[in-house]
Amino acid sequence: MARWCYRHRLVVLVLWVGALFGLGAAGTSAGTDYSNVFSLPDTDSKQAYDLMTKAFPRSSGDTDTVVWRSSGDEGSVTDTAVRSRIEPALKEIAGMRGVGEVVGPYDAKNAAQISRDGRTAFAQITFTDQANGVPKDLVQKVVDTAQDAERDGLRVELGGQAITRIQEPPTGVSEVVGIAAAAVVLFLAFGSLFAMLLPIVVAIMGVGSGMMATMLLSHVTNVPEVAPLLGSLIGLGVGIDYALFIVTRHRRGIQRGLEPEESAVRALNTSGRAVLFAGGTVCIALAGMLVMNLRFLDGVVIATSLTVVLSVLAAVTLLPALLGLLGRRVLSRKQLRKLAAAGPDPAEASGPAARWSAYVQKRPRSIAAMALVVMAVLALPVLSLRLGATDQGNNQESTTTRQAYDLLAEGFGPGFNGPLQVVVPGGAGTTGVVRAIRATDDVAQAAAAPPAGGITVIQVVPKTSPQSVGTDRLIDRLRDDVIPEAGVEAHVGGVTAVFKDFASVTGDRLPYFVGAIIGLGFLLLLIAFRSLVVPLTAALMNLIAAAASFGVLVAVFQWGWGTEFLGIGKEGPITAFLPVIMLSLLFGLSMDYQVFLVSRMHEEWVHTGDNARAVRVGLAETSRVINCAALIMICVFSAFVLSGDMGGAMAGIGLAAAVALDAFILRTALVPAAMHLLGRSNWWLPGWLEGRLPHLAVEPAEPPAESPAGPHKNTPHKNTPHKNTGPRKNTEHIQTAEHIKTAEPEKSGTGGATVVHGFLRTADGDPLAGASVTLVSRGGRQLDRVTSIADGSYIVSVPAPGAYILAVTARGLASRAHHVTVGSGPLVYDVELTDEGAGLVN
Repeated sequence: MARWCYRHRLVVLVLWVGALFGLGAAGTSAGTDYSNVFSLPDTDSKQAYDLMTKAFPRSSGDTDTVVWRSSGDEGSVTDTAVRSRIEPALKEIAGMRGVGEVVGPYDAKNAAQISRDGRTAFAQITFTDQANGVPKDLVQKVVDTAQDAERDGLRVELGGQAITRIQEPPTGVSEVVGIAAAAVVLFLAFGSLFAMLLPIVVAIMGVGSGMMATMLLSHVTNVPEVAPLLGSLIGLGVGIDYALFIVTRHRRGIQRGLEPEESAVRALNTSGRAVLFAGGTVCIALAGMLVMNLRFLDGVVIATSLTVVLSVLAAVTLLPALLGLLGRRVLSRKQLRKLAAAGPDPAEASGPAARWSAYVQKRPRSIAAMALVVMAVLALPVLSLRLGATDQGNNQESTTTRQAYDLLAEGFGPGFNGPLQVVVPGGAGTTGVVRAIRATDDVAQAAAAPPAGGITVIQVVPKTSPQSVGTDRLIDRLRDDVIPEAGVEAHVGGVTAVFKDFASVTGDRLPYFVGAIIGLGFLLLLIAFRSLVVPLTAALMNLIAAAASFGVLVAVFQWGWGTEFLGIGKEGPITAFLPVIMLSLLFGLSMDYQVFLVSRMHEEWVHTGDNARAVRVGLAETSRVINCAALIMICVFSAFVLSGDMGGAMAGIGLAAAVALDAFILRTALVPAAMHLLGRSNWWLPGWLEGRLPHLAVEPAEPPAESPAGPHKNTPHKNTPHKNTGPRKNTEHIQTAEHIKTAEPEKSGTGGATVVHGFLRTADGDPLAGASVTLVSRGGRQLDRVTSIADGSYIVSVPAPGAYILAVTARGLASRAHHVTVGSGPLVYDVELTDEGAGLVN
């Protein structure tokens, strides 16, 4: 497919551009129909909601609030000087097209809309449409008209969902800032304008298509307002990262002498496979949210998963087409001149990444200890994590919605912004319930509305704010003590109660969710790397990263550390649905980095059988691109602080912290240090499990060029199998495949299973006994392992003709590994081991 896309690049490009514009036109004409469905099955607030819906059908329009407060010489809000300014403004607003009704406080039946001290009052504006459907110019006209009534001693502020829309930054600001920051990082990493643009173009195409498709899906299923924001957040991050992995591999191939087309095909066949695997794991982790059985999250899963799928599709189809358009221009002019003058680059990694990798190998214990201490300190705040909901009281102080919220709290009490509704079916015993509620601690007001449809609603205003712990305790007291003692059936509802139930259900189901995604990730890594220790290490690292990132989240958003600097408003509880979304994204992204890092280590381990070299080489060759990818994601995620949405800001900061800790501390320091300490145990897998696991190739090794050499024909000898007794220290220096003689298959008329046999010799020609000879499949599966006998001979079983890897290891001598091709008959292959480089690797 990669070759087809490369050669038919114009066709692929036209198809992608046409799809983007087609989805864009359809999405724009259809508009959006986002809906926040927070109702929870089998909860008290859900029962209250259902009863109120039947008795009091909601109007179709959104209701917002105008709040004014007099001070100084203005006196009460009922004074003529105040009324003469407010009433004409309210009348003008009521006459605007798109405004259904305005209910003011100057009607006798609405006297409760004036505070007890007479200084604060509010009016309710009901639009003819829901908040998303109200034109912004109408909302702005309402705000301007109301605030024109202000003068010295009279403040006018507005609150509500429709009003919030005009405070939001222009759509796409956070995305543009994130892309700009990513472009800077890519240019510094590549040094080429064209190479910098490739990941950005691919990400924009994937995310743009995902956003337009999400708009269309909002008409057929419940998609919450935050879903497209989260979809663009994760889509930009993974879209740029996936393209970065492939472009990096492609550039490296050209620098090592490959033709552009062959390099692109090989990059897609190696890193492209890893991208498909990583994208699949992200979608699976996102789908884990369905375990929570919360309707609100279903739309989030759809939007984010769809965007990730389209980003992966763009990376494996559109990217090779763009690589075909650029050819060698994917390298900078400086790199092209160097390639022409000095020839292909060597295969060995060098530079700061290689030096750091060697340092980790030298001091694994101290590095692992330091990394664990840092992560433990950052995770400490998570012990005080409290889930809840953000509201307009968390907005920035400069916004009119925050000031309206504060004026209402000051005039009517902190609980006025989040009243509770106690719903009594049948209306029997309402008087006793009202009396008992009024006598309850932390209740400021309680009043029953006239019954309708056999339902009576008691409006309860707490003394504490909606986000206060005291309000949560009041809800529990009403449900557990007050209402049962009154002897009537009643249910506590309202927005505040719904969010409390949402947080409780989330907390109860979170362990099942975490167990599901960790178990699935463990299974995928077990199959991919055929090891028990690698997936166990990955699962532990994911939990450590999650704890530390939530610790940062609590410190910033719940404790308020740095909120003024970040300009994200007032501190409060962590949004109830955020842990589920963050854990899904974090586990998916962590899996990406783990796969990219360990697949290179596993490839080296299969070639050499030397764990120390495998970890060192794997870290040296992947840490730079992992850190670059992480830096891009940090820029993209952090930019969502500018989204104007508190949930988006929390997700952005939380994910940015998670990616930074995961990439810079865990994958670059703690994981390789732990793998050095574990030694050969990293790759241990019980024999009974080996034969039962399916094979899954994540990133196949690139076959090195083989040098022609004739075989040494000898008679095979019987040898004894070598038992793997676990990790052992050695001083093996692993040679590259170019140092090994190429074996040619013997001609034979037989087929099916066969053998590879020969002699092992030292440089002096002496037979080498006790050396380990391992036959491994190209995908990394160990097929046979034996020990050479006294005359140096060995024989390993081959299941069928094909390409394999033969690795020879002996204490104190340089190990050898090579790709061999076995025909239909036995293959004779002699190996000479020298002490060249012995002692360099421990």
